[in-house]
Order: sequence, then structure tokens, then C-alpha cells
Amino acid sequence: MVNRLFGKKLGMISYFLEDGRGVPVTVLKVGPCVVTQKKTRKREGYDALQLGCGTKKDSRVNKPLKGHLKSVGGRAFARLREVRVDDPDDFELGQEIKSDIFKIGELVNVRGRSKGRGFSGVMKRWGFSGGKKTHGSRSHRIPGSIGCSATPGKVQKGRKLPGRMGYQHVTIKNLKVVDVRPDMDLVLVKGAVPGGPDNLLEIWKSQAGV
Repeated sequence: MVNRLFGKKLGMISYFLEDGRGVPVTVLKVGPCVVTQKKTRKREGYDALQLGCGTKKDSRVNKPLKGHLKSVGGRAFARLREVRVDDPDDFELGQEIKSDIFKIGELVNVRGRSKGRGFSGVMKRWGFSGGKKTHGSRSHRIPGSIGCSATPGKVQKGRKLPGRMGYQHVTIKNLKVVDVRPDMDLVLVKGAVPGGPDNLLEIWKSQAGV
């Protein structure tokens, strides 16, 4: 049994429930994911499936990868990802796993990379208030002193400084599935998920249940 799949974010819309209430939902295009390799405990040390998701131009696939995907007809995939399973022998190479593994009312977890904000200063990145706004001040948006005097004579690790902001793995837990449309490979979940449109996402069933 596969409890997780990969897909991408299409965007957010307002969805009206049967009682007339409107809720914000994120539309996810989940699957279909194709089984490209079966990994067993005897050979690799663990039981898992390698899944191919998305499409890719054949001209961008190198020869080693073409040979690897020969067992599934040489199809080119945008990404290859692994999922753990109890028994890989229950699946066949080339088998498609679709969004119908998720049911309406279930709770799912969604993991992806957040939006990248580039190199950001301390005010944007950490919410620093900044320096004085008065005439003659030269410390409007800089972090200020971070030294430690003569002892220990160095900058302590973990200081909040300018740097790359965003583009980190974020997991949103226990999002409720409000609609599933297997004919279009769409799963609608209540709330927001990490990243922008076309962001690669990992979706799996939550242990919290329904």
C-alpha cells in the first residue's frame, strides 16, 4: 500500500462546501506516478519503490538514465523519488499510482520548499526594528554590534545576521482533503501549502487519521 505521492501546486481557490460555507483550498496535481524501480531489503537493504513523476523532454535525458528507464519504455520523467512500502513485489514496473489513494475527509501532510526570498537583511529576515531614524544616524537597517569584547573574542554561533531567506523544506501537517478528482489527478486540500505554483510537493496520509 502506497500512502504518499508526489505532485505540484497549481494554486489556491475558494471552495464552497455543501452547507454553503466557503473555504480557502489549494489545488494539487498529484500523480500519476510511475513505478520505475523496485528496491528490496535483500539487494538494497530496504523496501521501497522509485517513482517517476512529471514529464521531461527526451533530449535532456542522458544515456545512463535512458538505460535505467528502459524497463518502463524509456519514458522521461522530470523527477525520480522514492517511497517506502511493505512489499515491493505487490507492484509492477510501469504501474501508475494515481491520486485516488486519497479520500475525501482524510488528513494529509504536505512537504515542499518555501518561496525563495534571496539574500535579505536582518530587518526583513528576522524582523529587527532597525536603528534610529534621526538626522545624522548611520545605522538605519544594519544589525548593529555583534562582538563579544575580549572574551571570548569571537562571534558566537547562531547570531541572527543577513543571509539567504526562504527556500527551505517546510511541512504543513493535518490538512483536510475536501475534494478528490481522479479523472483530472487533482486533490483539493483546505489551507495553504509551501511554495509557489508548480512547486514539487510530497503528499502523504497523516497518522492523525480523519
